[in-house]
Amino acid sequence: MTQGTVSAISASPVSGAEAPLAESPKRKTAVLLVNLGTPDGTDYWPMRRYLSEFLSDRRVIEWPVAIWQPILQGIVLSTRPKKSGAAYESVWNKERNESPLRTFTREQGEKLAELLADEPNVIVDWAMRYGNPSIEEVTSRLLAQGCEQIVMFPLYPQYSATTTATVNDKFFEALMKLRYQPASRTVPDYHNEPVYIDALATSIERHLAATGSNPEIVIASYHGIPQSYAKKGDPYPKQCLETTRLLRERLGWDEKKLITCFQSRFGPEEWLQPYTDKTVEKLGKEGVKSIAVFNPGFVADCLETLEEIAVEAGHIFKEAGGEHFTHIPCLNASDLGMKVIETMVRRELQGWI
Repeated sequence: MTQGTVSAISASPVSGAEAPLAESPKRKTAVLLVNLGTPDGTDYWPMRRYLSEFLSDRRVIEWPVAIWQPILQGIVLSTRPKKSGAAYESVWNKERNESPLRTFTREQGEKLAELLADEPNVIVDWAMRYGNPSIEEVTSRLLAQGCEQIVMFPLYPQYSATTTATVNDKFFEALMKLRYQPASRTVPDYHNEPVYIDALATSIERHLAATGSNPEIVIASYHGIPQSYAKKGDPYPKQCLETTRLLRERLGWDEKKLITCFQSRFGPEEWLQPYTDKTVEKLGKEGVKSIAVFNPGFVADCLETLEEIAVEAGHIFKEAGGEHFTHIPCLNASDLGMKVIETMVRRELQGWI
């Protein structure tokens, strides 16, 4: 080494204190809220497309494809689109020309973006597992905006392979097509989270107070799954029962006051019981005069809550002799509902923002 070389090296800054490194630009992070799905319209063909996608999901219907697809394409999709379309029409958001689920999910996304406004590098968007906007479409949009990290939130408090798992499947399917994949996290179930239990309990208390209702029995009606799925290890029924148990503790009610039921069964299999429709009918016939029903497994009101419960279950109860029926709305984009979503999202964002 020559003297000149030594002098040149000695003159160069060598310590961090003398030459601080420039701060790396912060990565953009996306929060993607995902709900079940919605048809684009109530007519036959939009309903058929939606039902075909939904009922072709192997996570939803586990029958062998060779047996199920001929039944689905030849029988179910010939009759069910018209019946389901009429049900959707009764709750359809005419002003926006969309289902209530799409309306509420959009509102949740918009309000979450406002709540996270203190984090300028976080972008919030929303998608549907079935129908539009699709998970792949919205994921591509987020990547195009420069997001290198994604927190994907399946909006289901209780875990089931038929809901949470299929959303995860579809999200990772979208990532599998990418050369450069973003870092990703999925939000876990939150069936026993204090913020969720308190939000549900408070919403029940507020509704009963506002309506002057004093029901003899309150029903927590969860979406059902086939009993065979639970026997294979799906934790869903246990998590539903745990949610109800924690709500009883929070509200100070006993097992007679707050009961668990399951709704929306489909096909010939035995589903989780007791069934909601059979239970409200039984209660009416037994002389119970007032009940309230709420849906803790749904984060937003939709066909299954607004038509199947608020209308149909109420009608069944009164036809059986009941007098006072009230449906307690889902958390939707209320202050209580958004507190739950924000709490879960901020937890998963830790370390990234």
